[in-house]
Amino acid sequence: MLCRSSPGSYPPAPCHGGLRPNHPIPSFSLASLHLASSSSLHLISPLQVSPSPAPSSSQPQEFAGLIDECEQTRLYRRQNARSTALLRLHEQQEKIHVPSLHDEADGENLQRRKIIEEASLATKRIPRFPGSINFPKEDAVAVLTSDDQAFKQALEIRRGVAAEVLKVALSAGRLSKPYSAKIVSCLPNFVDRVVIEAAEMKVVPEFSHLSFNARAKRYIQGSGVVELVKWLKHNSLTYPQIGKLICLCSSNLESVRRLAEWLKTIHVKGKYLGYVLVKASSILEYKLEILVEIVDYLAEKGVKREWMGFVLSRCPRLLTLSMSEIEFRVKFYMHMGMDEKDFGTMVYDYPKALGFFSLEEMNSKVNYLKEFGLSTEEVGRLLAYKPQLMGCSIEERWKPLVKYLYYLGVRRDGMKRILMAKPVIFCVDLERTIAPKVRFLQDIGVRQEDIGGVIARFPPLLTYSLYKKIRPVVIFLLTKAGVTQENIAKVIAFDPQLVGCSIINKLDVNVKYFLSLGIRLHTIGEMIADFPMLLRYNLDVIRPKYRYLRRIMVRPLQDLIEFPRLERELSICRFFSYSLDGRIIPRHEILVKNHVNFKLRYMLASSDEEFNQRVQAVVENRRNFESGKRHSDLTDTESYQAVPGTT
Repeated sequence: MLCRSSPGSYPPAPCHGGLRPNHPIPSFSLASLHLASSSSLHLISPLQVSPSPAPSSSQPQEFAGLIDECEQTRLYRRQNARSTALLRLHEQQEKIHVPSLHDEADGENLQRRKIIEEASLATKRIPRFPGSINFPKEDAVAVLTSDDQAFKQALEIRRGVAAEVLKVALSAGRLSKPYSAKIVSCLPNFVDRVVIEAAEMKVVPEFSHLSFNARAKRYIQGSGVVELVKWLKHNSLTYPQIGKLICLCSSNLESVRRLAEWLKTIHVKGKYLGYVLVKASSILEYKLEILVEIVDYLAEKGVKREWMGFVLSRCPRLLTLSMSEIEFRVKFYMHMGMDEKDFGTMVYDYPKALGFFSLEEMNSKVNYLKEFGLSTEEVGRLLAYKPQLMGCSIEERWKPLVKYLYYLGVRRDGMKRILMAKPVIFCVDLERTIAPKVRFLQDIGVRQEDIGGVIARFPPLLTYSLYKKIRPVVIFLLTKAGVTQENIAKVIAFDPQLVGCSIINKLDVNVKYFLSLGIRLHTIGEMIADFPMLLRYNLDVIRPKYRYLRRIMVRPLQDLIEFPRLERELSICRFFSYSLDGRIIPRHEILVKNHVNFKLRYMLASSDEEFNQRVQAVVENRRNFESGKRHSDLTDTESYQAVPGTT
């Protein structure tokens, strides 16, 4: 069963079915090996292959290589031999074309690298739409800035050399090395100017042969910076101030010294000299005639010349304003009724009220104050007394305070009273200063509806220290004055002025005086609860009245104790509140003259007309009684005691 190959047909299988070859390693002739290695490989049956003669000695290596190749490509007899032959043929064709594929890949890589290099050398791409960002290649940045970095490095070297030359020059001027180093660190612009001037001196024939160090030293010596630094240091200027001034006018350093000398003539001295020069640095370019005109105008309007240094030290911006603007600002305050004296003191107390704020802001604040019912003249007097109001913000300070006071029950009239009595309340912080005092009043029992009245009657209450003034007074009333916990809120609400009294010099002295009269402590507490103003009276006023009561009027102490407590509808009328010479002595003399004796509430609480009518009625009744007639019109309210002689 031999199969022969024919053109256009598949070669016969080397083995039939599943039969294995007779020998595991068959011997092939050179012709069959050559046939197997060709592109048109034809597999033949082993029966057709005859044993080949032994190879010659000239072909041992070639034959060995072919044997190895055959050993690697050996196929055992198995099924699907034709499919296996086609697979082997395809693998051999791939091995033949692999080198050409690798060459093509290398060519593509080279082409891609060329494109990347060309793109890196291209100019920066302009963004095509808003917000687009183009990040340049690192290689391109390095190529484009290599020259710039070399230039920057050379410039930094020159700067360092110029800075060292400047340090040496300052040290040679008898300034310490640490001081010289700190000054140079504050003069970066002047160091750059030294570098520029030294480079320009290179083209001058006189200095062309000198080195950079020598040219920099020559410029520093000619600029006079060393003498200026020493003079500014002598006038108490700090490192940053000296550095900023020299950098601002590095081309004309003499202007700094000339301006500083003029400021000293108007009493700007010490540390404020540098502050004015730095804050009003634009005046370095002004002529002194303009500044002198401004100072003379302010002096004419009430600002004394000895105050001028203080005013300019607090508001250097005044010197930077034009003459027309200063005149307009002065007229702004003069039209509110201020005279030269009020205007001068206002500028002295708060210089920023004149030169710091804009005209629009000043107008808006004045108009806001007028909304509380103040007239233009009242606003002028208010600003003359408290010009710090111009420094408060309407939105951040005034409006929150007004809303808070309105919530507490303070209306427009009360706010006007607060402004006129204690305008500093509109300048303090609401959360840290006012709110804690209101919470304290609520804690001691003052009713919510009464707090607004307390604040309106005594606005300074909101400016006192809570822990140094208000709390100590309340504790004293509870522990030393006999006021009970139930009555303390009543005392503070009825007379909040007690909080403003000194404990040592006023309250304690009065309490001890009443104790010395024999009045018990709890009785004093009840008297204070009924009439809190009792503790605010001066002893020089109380002693003569009490002495007259006991020695001349010969009244018992019980009358004095009962007087504040009886007739509560007349509680505002108290014995110690009346004038000794104006009411007590004249009325007592009338009673003595008419041989009449009234209790204190009838003697002092009524008006002069009512008192005279009551006395005449008692005298008439007594006459009728003495003549035998009984007068039945005597009312119970007219309590009297007819005394035949002197009381």
